[in-house]
Amino acid sequence: MAGGAIVSTGAPKDYPGKLTLFVFFTSVVAATGGLIFGYDIGISGGVTTMDPFLLKFFPAVYRKSKEDHGTNQYCSFDSQELQMFTSSLYLAALIASFFASAVTRMFGRKWSMFGGGITFLVGATLNGFAKDILMLILGRILLGIGVGFANQSVPVYLSEMAPARLRGMLNIGFQLMITIGILTANLINYGTSKIKGGWGWRVSLGLAAVPAGIITLGSLFLPDTPNSLIERGHADKAMRMLRRIRGTDDIHAEYNDLVAASEEAKLVKHPWRNIVARKYRPQLTMAILIPFFQQLTGINVIMFYAPVLFKTIGFGGNAALMSAVITGLVNVFATVVSILTVDKLGRRKLFLQGGSQMLACQIIVGTLIAIKFGTSGEATLSKTYSAFVVLFICVYVAGFAWSWGPLGWLVPSEIFPLEIRSAGQSINVSVNMLFTFLIAQAFLTMLCHMKFGLFYFFGGWVLIMTTFVSLFLPETKNVPIEGMVLVWKAHWFWGKFIADEDIHVGRDIEMAKGISKAGSK
Repeated sequence: MAGGAIVSTGAPKDYPGKLTLFVFFTSVVAATGGLIFGYDIGISGGVTTMDPFLLKFFPAVYRKSKEDHGTNQYCSFDSQELQMFTSSLYLAALIASFFASAVTRMFGRKWSMFGGGITFLVGATLNGFAKDILMLILGRILLGIGVGFANQSVPVYLSEMAPARLRGMLNIGFQLMITIGILTANLINYGTSKIKGGWGWRVSLGLAAVPAGIITLGSLFLPDTPNSLIERGHADKAMRMLRRIRGTDDIHAEYNDLVAASEEAKLVKHPWRNIVARKYRPQLTMAILIPFFQQLTGINVIMFYAPVLFKTIGFGGNAALMSAVITGLVNVFATVVSILTVDKLGRRKLFLQGGSQMLACQIIVGTLIAIKFGTSGEATLSKTYSAFVVLFICVYVAGFAWSWGPLGWLVPSEIFPLEIRSAGQSINVSVNMLFTFLIAQAFLTMLCHMKFGLFYFFGGWVLIMTTFVSLFLPETKNVPIEGMVLVWKAHWFWGKFIADEDIHVGRDIEMAKGISKAGSK
């Protein structure tokens, strides 16, 4: 068939339309789903440095952390129970994401967000009033279910609502909200740690209800995406919605492509079975490896254990929390850089630049810690030396925040065809949560045993993932979401997995006509 011949020219055409205020505001509301994830990442590491919290739930860790500083600081917080407090959320999110896939496909993206918000709200309430470790962990599990539903639906919603040429910018709004959530949590931890009476940790954990309330109420006012409406048989509503979100009546080309994608999706009765088909091998590989690599950058070690990490390497309690605030600020501003550049520079350039920057910083931070602490873990840091450690951690965070942070959610959400999109996003979320869980559960133990070598460990993975992106990830900027198959067909390696008959001649040949134009933007 002709399909194989035409894809070599580049990326698909753009559709008419503009960024309307309606799309902008709905995207902002939907992106607030990232607040609940970010707030939890920031809050959990902070409360685990608060003495009243440790004394109530983890007394053994409290006693160990108060031992003389001449002892091995690498192992001060090594506790499986403490790690389970942090990591139980991610295990629950992993399982919940599979159920969220069915909800997202059958009822629409907004109701998955709503369910996630409600569940997170209940979990926050339980944590705020926790009396024992069981109540604490149960609350964390409910928080995890909320995160699983939100992370499954929000990136897909944003990718479907956005015009192709601005999809990166709008989708990264999700990551921006994650970073704002982390920063907010760090600031709240810094404030509540000063509350006398030992109940500040309850305020930190209970205030998670605020971002949960925002996404819960906000989701009620969100419209369905045209893709979801067509998928569920509401063709007329989909056409009206497409006109509204594109701000033009010239939506027939895009609408016809969405209908064609939906018709193909209807032929797929079992998306979980079909996703392993040869023609979906490129997308499936990315849905597994991108979130896998994202967690092995080591970023969540920095984000949800930042106060513990800084305290371990010699910062005082308040200084550790303030250092976490500083890294949180860097995270937010660097994510804004990604928003402004992702649709101009493209995904690949940001991945490669960010990866190189993170690798250099991992080596430097590991070396700085090695020089002072060695393998004994016994040392104190001067203010100047501590400042250098924080500086390079901030440069590392900036590299992540404009590359693997936002792109780890953007790229998997934009590459799947409609028929397997919900299943594909569930795999993306579940792999992300699985390795977040494993690293959260193992990090403090790894720090105890690997010491400064832990930074070299993550640096090695950054080198591997940067090489992988260079060789195997094609550029996806400016490509309509339902025409992404052409990008894979044109790739030097993935093209051999996609047969000519997998290219829909009528739709995809037309979409391919403007390839060189889109690819050069």
